Amino acid sequence: MPGTDLVRLRYALTAFFALDGFVFAGWVVRIPAIKEQTGASSSALGLALLGVSAGAVVTMTLTGRLCRRYGSHLVTVVCAVLLCLSVALPPLTHSAAALGTVLLLFGAAYGGINVAFNSAAVDLVAALRRPVMPSFHAAFSLGGMIGAGLGALVAGSLSPTRHLWGLAAVGLLVTAVAGRSLMRCEPLTPADTGRSARPAPRPDRRTRALVIVFGLIALCTAYGEGALADWGALHLEEDLGASPGAAAVGYTLFALAMTIGRLTGTALLERLGRTRTILAGGSTATVGMLLGALAPSLPAALLGYAVTGLGLANLFPVAIERAGALAGAGGVATASTLGYGGMLLGPPAIGFMADWFSLPAALTSVAVLAAVATVIGFATRNARAA
Repeated sequence: MPGTDLVRLRYALTAFFALDGFVFAGWVVRIPAIKEQTGASSSALGLALLGVSAGAVVTMTLTGRLCRRYGSHLVTVVCAVLLCLSVALPPLTHSAAALGTVLLLFGAAYGGINVAFNSAAVDLVAALRRPVMPSFHAAFSLGGMIGAGLGALVAGSLSPTRHLWGLAAVGLLVTAVAGRSLMRCEPLTPADTGRSARPAPRPDRRTRALVIVFGLIALCTAYGEGALADWGALHLEEDLGASPGAAAVGYTLFALAMTIGRLTGTALLERLGRTRTILAGGSTATVGMLLGALAPSLPAALLGYAVTGLGLANLFPVAIERAGALAGAGGVATASTLGYGGMLLGPPAIGFMADWFSLPAALTSVAVLAAVATVIGFATRNARAA
């Protein structure tokens, strides 16, 4: 594929990564308002939020095959349309059960688009022969920062219905523009990515095991991202007395820190390599989340959120890129399913732990899993596929 086509493809994929973060963040900053609207307890809300992760995980197991059959570009566009339409549904619900039902659809679209555009990005990384995967996830974080920032501005003056319906309209407009550009790009061939043109053999046992290991790193990371998205604002409001706007700023700082970490991720990977990047990131996230969860003041907690975002920034993209390089779209689907399994586990686990102990104590589990990711990264420092 000519260089200009690779550049166009990179821009189109970057737009979809940013759109995904923008829509998701716009939803999560309105969770406190939706919780009040539905009258749900922390446990009931946790189970309702399980719908996002359950829908995502179920779809991810299928999307790898859909990408192989129809192409990752088409699947990306279709899932983007569904994502934008489904984000408008939560304000229409008035019970935890109804909320969980509509979040299944939202999660399905979210899971599908993540596998599809990550698969396309893995192929593009191979074609460019540079570790640029963090730049795509930086776009996701930038979109999340903008979405959360706008949410913080309108939280006190705009109803969740108007906010999320406006979000859906903007998302559909971006999908129309970026989707047209993406569909004009020809799918990358084995020659473009430097792989054999022959059909890929079924991954051997060792390769499948490595894909699962990278998926576990993604799981630990996604658990932390999901925890701060779903529960971070509530912690700041309920435990530290922050206003709704100030609470939304917490996720904005987290997203900003992730954006900065991922924008510098390519240079970091080229300088440190994947293993040391994982070790540094996991250690930083562990310290940051302990501060964010246990600090007695709002400024210290906000600092902890930012440090956590900086630490988690490159763990997920590195894990997904390695899984995709080993096993293609199937590897991306497997690692993504495990990764977003962290989001499947996180919301209800934190909700129940918050009821049993306290929300700050529950959020320390993010630090524990960041430490686990660090240990796994060190234990697999010399791992290679057969």
